[in-house]
Amino acid sequence: MTLEQVKEVSQLEVLSVLLQERVGSLLSINSIREDLSASHEAVDRWVKIFENLYYCFLLTPFGAGKIKALKKDRKLYMWDWSLCKSPGARFENLVAANLLKYCHFIEDTQGDEMTLCYLRDRNKREVDFVVLKNREPLFAVESKSGEKDVSKHIRYFAARTEIPMFFQVHQGVKDYEIIDIRARVLPFTTFAVGILGI
Repeated sequence: MTLEQVKEVSQLEVLSVLLQERVGSLLSINSIREDLSASHEAVDRWVKIFENLYYCFLLTPFGAGKIKALKKDRKLYMWDWSLCKSPGARFENLVAANLLKYCHFIEDTQGDEMTLCYLRDRNKREVDFVVLKNREPLFAVESKSGEKDVSKHIRYFAARTEIPMFFQVHQGVKDYEIIDIRARVLPFTTFAVGILGI
């Protein structure tokens, strides 16, 4: 797929802005198609072009056996998280980009198969990210821009999945563990250095 195949460059420019506004959300090709007055096939192709140009990346859902998890919907993030206007979306995108880089680093240096997913059920309970190593969950991460109590969704999924550890990262200073739900709430900087080794 090459850029020469794209006839409406102006629509690509509009699409690039629309994608920035949808960071951290489930990607709806139909919604974008309506905004651009373009076909589903064209918009899907254009999004793939942006992926190939490292403008954005998409995450697939993690299917846990004991919950009614989403199976197909993808979540959108930008490679350049500074493009996000909303502070909350920008922080979530920063976490996503660093987790993806971590996955790529482990693949490149250790040869393991690494996958970054998200966890969401049909009742819209969600944990932002799940990191898989050789198709097995390694840990999950929820991002919160403020120092909030541990997410009730972490509590819910900890009781119903085999995910070994849950992290809730934030931009503050609080750092504590909740042993019974395998969770730790901590600053993102501490998580990045201590867990990801960045």
